[in-house]
Amino acid sequence: MKTTLLLSALCLILAAMPCMAQEDTPQGDQEIKTLFGNHKLSHGGYGGLTFGMDKIDGTYAFHSGIRAAWMIGHSFGFGIVGSGFSNNLWEYPSEDEVFYSLSGGYGGFLFEPVFAPRFPIHLSFPIVLGAGGVANTKTYQYNHNDWDVFVEDEAFFLVAQPGVELEFNLFKFMRLGVGASYRMTTDIILDGKKKDLLNGFMGQCSLKFGKF
Repeated sequence: MKTTLLLSALCLILAAMPCMAQEDTPQGDQEIKTLFGNHKLSHGGYGGLTFGMDKIDGTYAFHSGIRAAWMIGHSFGFGIVGSGFSNNLWEYPSEDEVFYSLSGGYGGFLFEPVFAPRFPIHLSFPIVLGAGGVANTKTYQYNHNDWDVFVEDEAFFLVAQPGVELEFNLFKFMRLGVGASYRMTTDIILDGKKKDLLNGFMGQCSLKFGKF
């Protein structure tokens, strides 16, 4: 059921791309609008940084990543993303103790409808479809400042992450986005962990630099 819903959403996004990408025409222009044709579209692109915070396995996790997208008609972005994460960032083992954390990352394609992009404050809806991996790591401290890190177990997954961001046009070449997303993955098989341990909401922000 989840797969069917995700595929349906992707089909709707792809079907809407030509419509969202068309430029506004002056009043009185009687040219017939078509889905495909010789319309003059604006093209741009951007690169950006993303940051997020959520809970994984009951402890806070920090996310950081990158985005790069081609902007079509100011109102639709298509590109690629990559993100890494780790939980238990603020806990450290004392000497002769063991410290466990979950670390990993994922990446894939970005589909990003943008509504009212010419307004200084507007909405964007970034949707990520991709794959990734997560590892359960063990860190052992000895001799005060010496560390050993071991991978206890690892798993791979497919991911879908729809989100919404309130975007601010700080400058013509720079945008700030603040919002939230919901991450859904296929079952993750790690010893002693829940299969849906990466599913959940995440607060996020983004900085974009480019031609919009």
